[in-house]
Amino acid sequence: MTADRRRPWIVGVSGASGTPFAAAVLRGLLAAGEDVDLIVSRAARLTLLDETGASFRDAHWREDLAAWLARGADGKPHTFEVAEAVAGERVRYWPAGDLAAGPSSGSYPARGMLVVPASTASVAGIALGLSKDLLQRTASVTLKERRPLVVTVRETPLSRATLQQMVALDEAGAVVLPASPAFYAGATRIQDLVDFVAGRVLDAAGVEHGLYRPWRGELGGGRAE
Repeated sequence: MTADRRRPWIVGVSGASGTPFAAAVLRGLLAAGEDVDLIVSRAARLTLLDETGASFRDAHWREDLAAWLARGADGKPHTFEVAEAVAGERVRYWPAGDLAAGPSSGSYPARGMLVVPASTASVAGIALGLSKDLLQRTASVTLKERRPLVVTVRETPLSRATLQQMVALDEAGAVVLPASPAFYAGATRIQDLVDFVAGRVLDAAGVEHGLYRPWRGELGGGRAE
């Protein structure tokens, strides 16, 4: 796709636990042939380092992204082949502190935004329109432009304030999608449970994928052979 016709999905990664969910969504988008713009919050970098031991640096983001996406949910490196997918112009990265970045404007062409995982702080910031960083600002722009916004909440239990903010997001047109894996798809590995949630995120965005076996209305239909 030429640069002037590029319309990416914007993926925002906040500081909630659950960076494997973000990795699975990114791999799913790339496998579907979609372009991606990536925003990683400061807190998300710390969470990524804590959960995987992987760093994410502005100056080496492409190298770090490839290493991150190649890692399985069980922590094993080199589980997925992603180097070619992240090497070209299909993926762009915008620092979270850059409030003048392309996605901060409604005139920037984008299909929509997926916030995965979404911390309670990011839920509050988006619901209240705080725009304290590029992730929140881009989510606010996505809502005002009436583009798809999927917010994958990763927290439990949920406070009254967070529940109210989630209702506000729903009323504003966002899809609030808790990171709740199901077991009817025949999960036998951690990766299966992660891929189910990632698949539901892509379902909400209308992106085709093969991350899990959908329910067919037949008992036992999701069990592994």
